[in-house]
Amino acid sequence: MTASAAYTLRDATPADVAEVHRLVRGLAEYERKLDTFTATPAGYHRVLFGPRPYAQAIVAEAGGRLVGVALYHTTISTFTCHPGYFLEDLFIEPAQRGSGLGRALFAELARRLRAEGGTRIDWRVLKWNAPSIAFYQRLGAKGDPGEWDMMSLSGDALARLIE
Repeated sequence: MTASAAYTLRDATPADVAEVHRLVRGLAEYERKLDTFTATPAGYHRVLFGPRPYAQAIVAEAGGRLVGVALYHTTISTFTCHPGYFLEDLFIEPAQRGSGLGRALFAELARRLRAEGGTRIDWRVLKWNAPSIAFYQRLGAKGDPGEWDMMSLSGDALARLIE
């Protein structure tokens, strides 16, 4: 657990699932992707605390309520044989932005990763999201110069592959 005078960072617990859902829904709204947000609190409980947890979450508390979340999962570099983290979601409520909370969440992720022998945190950012890109660059993050494209397989294409 990490704390400052303004906030506390801690691992999410099952009791936090509804608030994690609310915060990630806020991210979907901010990213103009609310029409694709189909997650439920039960879904978050399953992926974070089910028999096989697929992800972890760090939550930020301020004023007795959750105001931020970092949801991530472990990756592996087969070229270096070191673990990494993929930061699936980072969201800070608008009123808390600029308070140092985003930096604190990234620093906590970095500390955890280093303790596990990991070497890299990856994430995606929408190309139009200039405020977030500027924040990430201030942290020292670098974008991919275009050598790799992110690809995904889902929906009907995934179903056809299974058949």
